[in-house]
Amino acid sequence: MFNYHTFKKVIFLFNAENAHNIAENILRFLGSIDFLNRYFKNKYFIKNKMLEQDIFGEKFLNPIGLAAGFDKNAKMIRSVKAMGFAFSEIGTITPKPQKGNPKPRMFRYEEHKSVQNAMGFNNIGASKVLINLKHNLPYSTPIGINIGKNKDTKEEFTLDDYKILIKKFQQFATYLVINISSPNTPNLRDLQNEDFITKLFTMAKTLTQKPILLKIAPDLEASYAIALCEAAVKAGTAGIIISNTTIDYDLVPNAKNFGGLSGACLSDKSYKLFKKVSEVLYGKTILISVGGISNAHQAYKRIKAGASLVQIYTGLIFEGPSIAKKINEELIELLKKDNYNSIKDAIGIDLIQENQK
Repeated sequence: MFNYHTFKKVIFLFNAENAHNIAENILRFLGSIDFLNRYFKNKYFIKNKMLEQDIFGEKFLNPIGLAAGFDKNAKMIRSVKAMGFAFSEIGTITPKPQKGNPKPRMFRYEEHKSVQNAMGFNNIGASKVLINLKHNLPYSTPIGINIGKNKDTKEEFTLDDYKILIKKFQQFATYLVINISSPNTPNLRDLQNEDFITKLFTMAKTLTQKPILLKIAPDLEASYAIALCEAAVKAGTAGIIISNTTIDYDLVPNAKNFGGLSGACLSDKSYKLFKKVSEVLYGKTILISVGGISNAHQAYKRIKAGASLVQIYTGLIFEGPSIAKKINEELIELLKKDNYNSIKDAIGIDLIQENQK
């Protein structure tokens, strides 16, 4: 009924952003047609007790989620399971609507299975996204909401942007994510400092009991990243997401000199930083790994390094909607091979074994 290899040949004739918009419209339509949604959910969604976890007060039926950036405006929530994902993260959302950076601002590197984007938090704004969220209640999966400041918000009012967003969305999120690691909003990454993070999470704790996570960039020095994450944990974060896109443009030949790279080119860099942070913070907070994950072996490697959950975006573009199904099916086999009854037995096992030596 559906062949992604053929579909990809057609949709890749369009530039990357237009292709994404086409995919969004298809998934919105899919989510609105119950029998089609059920068909693809039955085809792609893997449900197995070995993969289940209770995190943030909700059940995650498998550890594979759709990363932020794909569903910026909460328009595809009803199609999450139909793509095989057990949770999704919408956004990044800003208080006011934002057009984002000038086009073209998204580029594919097919040979390297990577994407470069300089979108700039383009979204319809918090109030309209809230309407979309309410329209999709009750959710069929846990939903994370990724929030960021508006481009034109002055530095002294940055905390106010996050305060507005936390108050507006906390009722509708399984968890919230503070995004100060995108390379596409001027000076945003400058907020990756201990003082701001401490102020932000201290404020957030006064606004909501919902879990709030920090997402960091892969380009930070490991020692600095660890210090930031430790400050966030001390201030009350419920988890760390590692990592956002990279500005290491040498990873892809002839890459643009702006925006952030994601996909296969980011895999090693993201994993190395994740492992360094996990060596210090595993067991102290929930860790989520994202960046260049496209198969079960990569996902399992992150899980054994301490990730409770992993997220995918660029891999979906190149591999199609079977990617989550394939990863979950193979994860079950990998767990059985290692004589684990549950994915919970595998999380952080490499670190545990290293510490026992």
